[in-house]
Amino acid sequence: MKKTVLVSGGAGFIGSHVTVELVQAGYDVVIADNFSNCDETNYKGVCAILGREIPLVPMDFCDKAAVYSLFEKYPIDAVIHFAAFKAVGESMTEPLKYYRNNLLSFMNILDAAKHQGGCNVLFSSSATVYGQTDQLPVTEETPRQPAESPYGNTKTMCEDILRDSVKAYAGVRGIALRYFNPIGAHPSALIGELPRGVPNNLVPFLTQTAIGRRECLSVYGNDYPTPDGTCLRDFIDIVDLAKAHVFAVTRMVEGRMKKDYEVFNVGTGRPLSVLELITTFERVNGLKLNWKFAPRRPGDVVAVWADPSLAERELGWKAERPLEDTLRSAWAWEKHLAGLA
Repeated sequence: MKKTVLVSGGAGFIGSHVTVELVQAGYDVVIADNFSNCDETNYKGVCAILGREIPLVPMDFCDKAAVYSLFEKYPIDAVIHFAAFKAVGESMTEPLKYYRNNLLSFMNILDAAKHQGGCNVLFSSSATVYGQTDQLPVTEETPRQPAESPYGNTKTMCEDILRDSVKAYAGVRGIALRYFNPIGAHPSALIGELPRGVPNNLVPFLTQTAIGRRECLSVYGNDYPTPDGTCLRDFIDIVDLAKAHVFAVTRMVEGRMKKDYEVFNVGTGRPLSVLELITTFERVNGLKLNWKFAPRRPGDVVAVWADPSLAERELGWKAERPLEDTLRSAWAWEKHLAGLA
């Protein structure tokens, strides 16, 4: 019998790619999204890739009654939660917006899971929980540091809420996947990163600059204590990241978890500077970008990258796509949006 996975925020960048991988792995998927940071472009792309409609429920996960209704309507075996605000910079100026949405939406899901007698819950966490750490690469045992932003703090708090809920409520099991920096697009160029308004993440701003939608790309800070003065990150292909969710959900629904609450890093294990990413994008796509250095951005850490060995050992997952292919896919997606592909 097929298992059903609810993907909150499933019309967004990560949620859409995860939906494709889940369905291709044999799961039934229900998408729920309030379209606060996306439109239906990725949802339509998902249906085109899969060749069929995927159930879509327009709703806000901060509405507890709506969440309960969703759990009553569908036989949900697992939930993957993406319905959160994610812009580090905006969270510094709008902290209450982030705390209200990111915490309440997740607590409503856990409340509904408890109400129905238990459920598997996969939380979309982040490397931001490690803060400005001196221990690199970071493992799952690396102490979490005080968050550099309200966004990062909501990830830390939601991890704790999930851990405590698993302890308290029978039948509720949880996995937190700590993402590093997801980039790229599906190889079909039918789904990718398309935020509303001005992008807060590097690669969509980069591709929008390349296509002419943005005048200039700003690189925030060139005086960091790194080889080229720009921040070091662990950039992971979005399809690789999406596949990690399939491995994690399967571990939960098949009862293979060693503990009722587990945490895994999802990254490549390879640090790359912001400047290196830009020059690689230019090289593989035969482009020259208009970019400039700008002052440091509040909330950014100097360097963070993963030790992903636990995920490889326990989940059987590892990142595989070369960076060059990832950046070609990102550019193909941008050209698709512009009607140039």
